[in-house]
Amino acid sequence: MSKKNRFITAAALVLVAASLAMVKAGGILFPDWSKPTKGTYDAPAAELGKKSAKPWTTTTVASSIEGKTIAGTPVTVVGEIVDLSCYLQVGKHGDKHKACGQKCAKNGQPIGLLAADGAIYMLIDEEHDPRRDGLTTFRESAIENMANVVTVNGTSTEVEGQKAIYVSGYLKAAN
Repeated sequence: MSKKNRFITAAALVLVAASLAMVKAGGILFPDWSKPTKGTYDAPAAELGKKSAKPWTTTTVASSIEGKTIAGTPVTVVGEIVDLSCYLQVGKHGDKHKACGQKCAKNGQPIGLLAADGAIYMLIDEEHDPRRDGLTTFRESAIENMANVVTVNGTSTEVEGQKAIYVSGYLKAAN
């Protein structure tokens, strides 16, 4: 093997080892690649969702199977609004990814919240039937705040390792 090929192989191994170490260590993928557009984990740029002592709204309870909802816990979590498809596929987030993330979310890709410890939550409108019928505006608010660090109030669930926060308070006004 030539000296050049040995160097390329060694460099590739270093990159693979660094990538594996980052994955094993947890935390935010590529934390220094691009900072959020607005806000910090200590001083969020906005607050999304209504705080509630009850985990689920009446529309969610009414739509549940036999009146039994999945266990949910009211939470307040600070994190960066991200396009889950690009973050989970290639680690993109922050201001450099804002326009792409907004475009992906406008075209139906899932929206997430990236906490300071690297935890990832899918963000979903809480109100079940209104969400289904297009009568909520949470998606628009999340797209507007893409790449910003915000405070999110909602109901947290976890099913088979999939974490979600259901955000309430975004019903469209009745005509």
